[in-house]
Amino acid sequence: MRITEAFEKGPLLIVYLCSGDPSPGATPELVRRLVRAGADIIELGLPHSDPIADGPTIQAAAQRAIAAGMNTDVYFQVAEEADVPVPKVFMGYYNMVYARGLERFARDCARCGITGMIVPDLPPEEAAPLKEACGKHGVDLIYLVAPNTPPARIDLIAEETGGFLYLVARTGVTGARSEVLQDTRDLILRVPGKKPKAVGFGISTPDQAAEVIRAGADAAIVGSACVDLIARGRIDELEALVGEMKKAVKAAGRARLQ
Repeated sequence: MRITEAFEKGPLLIVYLCSGDPSPGATPELVRRLVRAGADIIELGLPHSDPIADGPTIQAAAQRAIAAGMNTDVYFQVAEEADVPVPKVFMGYYNMVYARGLERFARDCARCGITGMIVPDLPPEEAAPLKEACGKHGVDLIYLVAPNTPPARIDLIAEETGGFLYLVARTGVTGARSEVLQDTRDLILRVPGKKPKAVGFGISTPDQAAEVIRAGADAAIVGSACVDLIARGRIDELEALVGEMKKAVKAAGRARLQ
């Protein structure tokens, strides 16, 4: 399924997990369980030894995954085995993409059902070669904006992004937070409405997910809260959390239409 098709259904819940944590073999079934629980898009992270945008929870997951044998070749094997009826999106850093080769990486994404790529350390001004490779293989290249992104750059990024625009809820790294900041609400309002807007970094509860949808976002992204439950082996709790967040997102979307 294309990302644009998924957004036709209304506000979405996007769930991140670190591929290979706790093991490469466990990831496909985790993906399937997340989708059954209510995930509309799966953001499948490729673990990196020196992450830039990830907080302690995802950093620890990446180290566990690497120790368990995860690498780029295994990542694509796992992604292909995680055959689900929702879009899958790559999340990872540019040096891993560059080392494999831009054309090869985009082709491998398409081959295993990944229809979008998020590369946090690749700005749109430097992304033309990868965007061209993605275009050849029908993969959306998704960009990020933050609360401190200048208005002119927001317009540029919103125009260039494919699939959806990733709104970083706060400055800093990933990680669960206790509240949605006013800066996040302001950012949602400041971003042009041509492309779907998905809010991540710090969304960890059903109330937070509902709050960003009520503020005008088209999707809520949950990551660290899910990765933490996986680390503790609490998979039933993980499914329950995703289910409750999906209900909250849907309810907020209905309320917004009234």
